[in-house]
Amino acid sequence: MPETARIKSSSSFISQGLPIDLRGKRAFIAGVADDNGYGWAIAQSLAAAGAEILVGTWVPALNIFETSLRRGKFDESRKLPDGSLMEITKVYPLDAVYDSPEDVPDDVKANKRYAGSSNWTVKEVAETVKNDFGTIDILVHSLANGPEVKSPLLETSRKGYLAAVSASSYSFISLLQHFLPIMNPGGSTISLTYIASERTIPGYGGGMSSAKAALESDTRVLAYEAGRRGKIRVNTISAGPLGSRAAKAIGFIEKIIEYSYVNAPLQKELLAEEVGNTAAFLASPLASAITGSTIYVDNGLNTMGLALDSPTLST
Repeated sequence: MPETARIKSSSSFISQGLPIDLRGKRAFIAGVADDNGYGWAIAQSLAAAGAEILVGTWVPALNIFETSLRRGKFDESRKLPDGSLMEITKVYPLDAVYDSPEDVPDDVKANKRYAGSSNWTVKEVAETVKNDFGTIDILVHSLANGPEVKSPLLETSRKGYLAAVSASSYSFISLLQHFLPIMNPGGSTISLTYIASERTIPGYGGGMSSAKAALESDTRVLAYEAGRRGKIRVNTISAGPLGSRAAKAIGFIEKIIEYSYVNAPLQKELLAEEVGNTAAFLASPLASAITGSTIYVDNGLNTMGLALDSPTLST
């Protein structure tokens, strides 16, 4: 292309702007159970860009979540930049630890917290979404759980370790495996990871660091496989710490947030909407050549090799 043509094309983009337009797209977001986590923020940003929102909510939390939505408890959090409220077209019960009904143990089937809900395994949810809407364009994995997250890795049981990997990383493989057949070509999948996948974070135990490392490795492999099979892009966002209800299970999230604020290149609070907006970009045509990547949204903390607030620096 001649240089003059390139300049003309560039100026044309500048004059028109580069909006994130997801109108006509449908997103399924797995792992939304309240209004203060990254999953909710991603739903908001996708909705603000015009996408239709479907969510999968952990079965034991489903009733509280739907009741809160219905009674307007989340109305303030649902506000979009244009003043309208985010609409959630449908909420699906989901427990991504189980791929199909045959995998569900009898004690879980009999658990009163699962009473009244049906079709909540990954396979069943994908089939129900297909029956309800036909296809989706965007798949978001906002799931993580480690029952022994407060235990050092040396003290983590095999059961606890495998549970962390199952809920936090294999669940993404399962979701993509079952949703890929109903994803439109050019679609996008996004998961959430954490810097503990590649740096030691004392206190983030129970196999969760291993699960996040697996998730990032799987992102690269799945980008190849889903890209070749369905022209689907696969990326993960390495988000900085957020004081969500889920993160508080770690036990010292406020200290991690303070550490990040003091030591990151951008000394400011990390907002959930910044992660949401990154997800909207990754789901849009503006990111059409980005796949298999880990995108850091952490005010740059991942680049630092020295803690500025270390007592040794003041001596």
